[in-house]
Amino acid sequence: MSERAVRICALDDLTEGEACRFDVEGHRLCVVRLDPQVYVIGDRCSHADVSLSEGEVEDCAIECPKHGSAFDLKTGEPLSLPAVRPVPSYVSSVVDGEVHVMLL
Repeated sequence: MSERAVRICALDDLTEGEACRFDVEGHRLCVVRLDPQVYVIGDRCSHADVSLSEGEVEDCAIECPKHGSAFDLKTGEPLSLPAVRPVPSYVSSVVDGEVHVMLL
């Protein structure tokens, strides 16, 4: 299997500083626009299997709405307890106003 770019949405569909959930080809993704970047991580908190896209975005992190674990939007690494395992992070790009993510 090789990586390939898959369209998620139009850039204009994303609101600056807010998370959105997208289900793409079996991947549950949390997508955040922080101009000029768009960050994509796995949407399931590694501590409690809660949707991260329902959490608050601050700086370049998102906080799980259930227990408050924060995750780095660049790497998926947990920044606070109780989570100790990272969530997947994905390479994204914006091409002609369309957001794409690299998937296997």
